[in-house]
Amino acid sequence: MLGLLVFALVVFHCFFTGLNRLGLVGPDEPRYASIARDMALTGDWVTPRLNGAPWLEKPPLYYWSAAIAFRTFSNPEIAARAPAGIFALCAVFALALMAKRPYGPATAVTAAAMLPATVGMTGFARAAGTDMPFAACLTLAMCAAAYLLLEDSPAHARLGSAAFGLSLALAVLAKGPAAILLAGGSTALWALASGEIRRSLRLLGPTATLSFVAVALPWYWLCDERNPGFFRTFFLEQNVERFLTNRYQHQQPFWFFVPVLLIALFPWTFLLVPAIAAGWRSLRKTGWRKSPALFLASWSLFPLVFFSASQSKLPGYILPAVPPLVLLLARALPGIEDSASAHSNLRPLWVAIPMLALGTALILLPRAAPQFLPPLLRTTTSLETPLLLLGLSLLLGGLAVAVAGRLRESTIVAALAAFLFSFAVGDLANHILPLLDSQISPRSLALTIRSLPAGSRVAVYSLPRAWQYGAEFYLERPLPEWTPAMPRPVWVITTPRGAPDLPGASRQAAPLASRGPATIFRVD
Repeated sequence: MLGLLVFALVVFHCFFTGLNRLGLVGPDEPRYASIARDMALTGDWVTPRLNGAPWLEKPPLYYWSAAIAFRTFSNPEIAARAPAGIFALCAVFALALMAKRPYGPATAVTAAAMLPATVGMTGFARAAGTDMPFAACLTLAMCAAAYLLLEDSPAHARLGSAAFGLSLALAVLAKGPAAILLAGGSTALWALASGEIRRSLRLLGPTATLSFVAVALPWYWLCDERNPGFFRTFFLEQNVERFLTNRYQHQQPFWFFVPVLLIALFPWTFLLVPAIAAGWRSLRKTGWRKSPALFLASWSLFPLVFFSASQSKLPGYILPAVPPLVLLLARALPGIEDSASAHSNLRPLWVAIPMLALGTALILLPRAAPQFLPPLLRTTTSLETPLLLLGLSLLLGGLAVAVAGRLRESTIVAALAAFLFSFAVGDLANHILPLLDSQISPRSLALTIRSLPAGSRVAVYSLPRAWQYGAEFYLERPLPEWTPAMPRPVWVITTPRGAPDLPGASRQAAPLASRGPATIFRVD
């Protein structure tokens, strides 16, 4: 019972607490939320629309789930972000269920505690977007694939095949054909390394194929029927060109995803050291080709290589590699693998050290070396105390994990570290991010605009698209670009760089309001 309570607290703090304490941020959150809200209002579940126009860049799974949430919750941030947390929770359960068969209940419980308490899962589970639904559905598919491939004679092969086809279809509905490439590439890599090429063909059986086609095909067919040019926009521009060219200006060096993945695995990152050492030792033994770890390694390695070759790179692309890596890291804790090693009782220090280091930095930097803090944290008042509390929680947590490691019980170490990490997430979500809200989210800006007299004209000028999408979401209407020919008076949202171009605005004593990079001027 205590274990279930700890797990529930970890999941709640990591995935669901304080979802509405920070307004929607960036260009993607308000844009995807606007499309989902429009879908909920219009009842058109086929064609995603942004400000009334078809928006065919992404499939509908996130929009469907968020549209249902908009019909369920009154708070817009909760409605937009809660679906990602639910998908993430499904991924946690699937990984734990998959881990139990080859590794036993101790590893399953350890992985279930570790996976939600990672920067990658926590960050994307709290975001309104397609990355977490895609990664979660792909995790479900790969867990079903593991059951079909790692068992000599699966007792419920038909059910496993149906689960694989259904989950892969949902992943295709979450983000597109990349799901097929990632699942197929990871499986092919495992098949080549293990020599089980014939066994890998189980995933192409009629049950898996029919369930995949029945779930994935209808929306693509209907959307193409209703929207001429869908194939070119979605498949060629948003998938092929995004991978092969820098059209969308997300170019990064080849090694970009290596540091991103290391950050995404925090606070478990340093466990890669004993995990890699254990993997190297297993390669020198017979039978490594039959090891479930080979499947997990293939599952995590292929997305890293595949997206590293892409010309367009965003941090969320690497999220599908996090669940299998966490399970491999869970095996590196004491009491699970190689527990007889003289150094196994030191392995919790690999978890404690990064927590101690980050906690110490959060305590000392604001006082001793504030110049090393990001500019936003240096210029925001009232952050010193919340950062101190966050640093103390991580520092004391690291010490507690180091002490608990002497018990040589992986479940206790993982549960304690996960709980303390989730506590820090709750502190961040409820006490630190709200202080940054007006600087990084257009929510307070939109509230200011709502206070204007009824019928006031509002336009934007040279405004970053993240702030324009956000303002349009909260105002529930598109905002036109200001031109000198526009009837006056008009309230214009712009930046300090754009303000001198507004006639009369620069002569005002003060603008109506300034929020982050945006300022509201009245042009008469």
